[in-house]
Amino acid sequence: MGRNFYLLSVVFLLITELCSSQAFIKTADLFRRDDIRSGQLNIFQDKAIDTLMTRYILANNKLITDGQQGMQGFRIQIYYSSVRNAREESAKTQAKFIELFPEIPSYPDYQEPGWFIVRVGDYRTTIECYKDLVMIRKEFPNAYWIPTVIKFPDQVKK
Repeated sequence: MGRNFYLLSVVFLLITELCSSQAFIKTADLFRRDDIRSGQLNIFQDKAIDTLMTRYILANNKLITDGQQGMQGFRIQIYYSSVRNAREESAKTQAKFIELFPEIPSYPDYQEPGWFIVRVGDYRTTIECYKDLVMIRKEFPNAYWIPTVIKFPDQVKK
């Protein structure tokens, strides 16, 4: 019995010593992070990425300095002619297009020396463009997509 009492008191003293050796931690200290903004981030990237980014920035700066506000994209060209009555034909083509596809914007254009053009849509990729091209070709069989500067498309569709 004396031996059991001795072992029990030793165990009790060890447990109380272990419990008292733990520091008291405040709740506020649990949410404070000392490592925020104290580290260092090293980025290792290929020089080709820098080259591509530089080309992209220069191309976009060129678009702005040329007076064209927009980005590289695609449009569908439905009319392109320089015949004597091309102005009237382009206006008729645009009116017909607006009647058939009122949700797709159309852009009449004139290029020297006498070319009248009607282009439609603002597409960032050829995949977006192709969806409408299939539908437009039913009414305008000579339609095709071309790379050009487009207006910035809305990110949120209405």
